[in-house]
Amino acid sequence: MNSPARSKARSAARLAAVQALYQQHMEGTALAKLLDEFHQHRLGRTIDDDDFDDAEYADAEVPFFDDVVRGVDARRDEIDALVAGKLASGWNLARLDKAMLQVLRAGTYEIIARADVPAPVAINEYVEVAKAFFDDGQAKFVNGILDAVAKDARAG
Repeated sequence: MNSPARSKARSAARLAAVQALYQQHMEGTALAKLLDEFHQHRLGRTIDDDDFDDAEYADAEVPFFDDVVRGVDARRDEIDALVAGKLASGWNLARLDKAMLQVLRAGTYEIIARADVPAPVAINEYVEVAKAFFDDGQAKFVNGILDAVAKDARAG
């Protein structure tokens, strides 16, 4: 069933997955601890901050979040090779913004491992995630890289 509520929950899961992957990248947080922290303190929880008037994190599809985070963690080398192969000459993963790298990793994982999600849907979703962090030019970059990955990964 592909309801609007499920779509929103998956969108929230994707954004949270990118945030979790960024935290793991920057802090080296162990996978089990990282997932537990997001389950206990972030996904669907109230933001306890005076600046946010007790706003809540969006409800996220937790199994989908877990799959993306675990999948990227397990297949990082394969994913990084796919992304690196689509970068312009003279570019490498180390030159990418750290948040951008996580958007591309999560999007690539979904394209190569989640056949239940149409590639155009995955690409569009990660373009939207990119817009949460970057301007439209960077979002178009995400579109281009993920589209190129999808053409190779889902050809045939």
